[in-house]
Amino acid sequence: MQAEQKQALEVFLAEKTGAASVQVQSASLLSGGAIQENWLLGLRIEGGSHQGELDCVLRSDAPSGVSASHSRAQEFALLKAAFAAGVTVPEPLWLGDKSVFGRHFFIMRRANGTAAGYRIVKETALGGDKEKLTERIGEEMARLHSIVPPRADLGFLKTPALSPALQGVKEFRAFLDAHHTAFPALEWGIRWLEKHAPVTKVLVLAHRDLRTGNYMVDENGLTAVLDWEFAAWSDRLEDLGWFCARCWRFGRFEKEAGGIGSRTALLDGYERVSGIRPDPAAIFFWEVYAHVRWAIIALQQGERHVSGEEPSLELALTAHIVPELELEILRMTGVQHA
Repeated sequence: MQAEQKQALEVFLAEKTGAASVQVQSASLLSGGAIQENWLLGLRIEGGSHQGELDCVLRSDAPSGVSASHSRAQEFALLKAAFAAGVTVPEPLWLGDKSVFGRHFFIMRRANGTAAGYRIVKETALGGDKEKLTERIGEEMARLHSIVPPRADLGFLKTPALSPALQGVKEFRAFLDAHHTAFPALEWGIRWLEKHAPVTKVLVLAHRDLRTGNYMVDENGLTAVLDWEFAAWSDRLEDLGWFCARCWRFGRFEKEAGGIGSRTALLDGYERVSGIRPDPAAIFFWEVYAHVRWAIIALQQGERHVSGEEPSLELALTAHIVPELELEILRMTGVQHA
């Protein structure tokens, strides 16, 4: 972070908190965040509403992005809505714009722990009892899904013109139709989704990226649900299917809920808070959907690198997972292979 950015942040934060002065004592770029940038800030605040030392995270636009992701102002509004609904998220503090930091941003309170998926699924000391953690994730989803349209504070969220499933099919197909390379296995998966699309009777606020790697844990359990840039009005089963999708188990394929626990535990937690017991058979559609959607996102990530918008080894490697996702889509939809 450049010196002028720190100085502008100090002035901005002093105004927001009513402090006599604010010092940015430390600023470090956090790992991860392929779509957005996250800076860990150590603040010293003299006077005002947040007197003392405060650790927080500044979340800003990345140099390039995925078109489907929300702006920082929209993500801030989503975080506020989730926080008010009792979802375990970092407390949203202040919203800023490019005049301060050079890019749009917001600041939230720091949550302790780690979000590294490969560690969470393997290290017994992280997350406490993994079945209880899985139940907790189900409870968090249910609290989130208590938010339903219409909501004036979330007016930027569009109601799907089609059902959420068919809206996704339309968007996936449009992307591949305009893409420079053909992906027949993805086209097959999209057609399968189109033929098996469910009817969604009730729209809810879905996170749409709630999976291992996008929540934080410490040694006791869950500390925060992160990364709200894809949230939308959708089917409640989309979040459950995304969390259970094989591609998000980090190698622990026998742990069908996020690589950490059982489907039963996830559904137990969901039912405890919502009073609704989702049908596991109905969730399967959304697991296939998750693999197709992740493959499309991976292609988009790769394009950010190839186009020169944002040269990045991480983005380039992300695109290389597409064949693995294609194989899983074919397996799930009944296509045999040698």
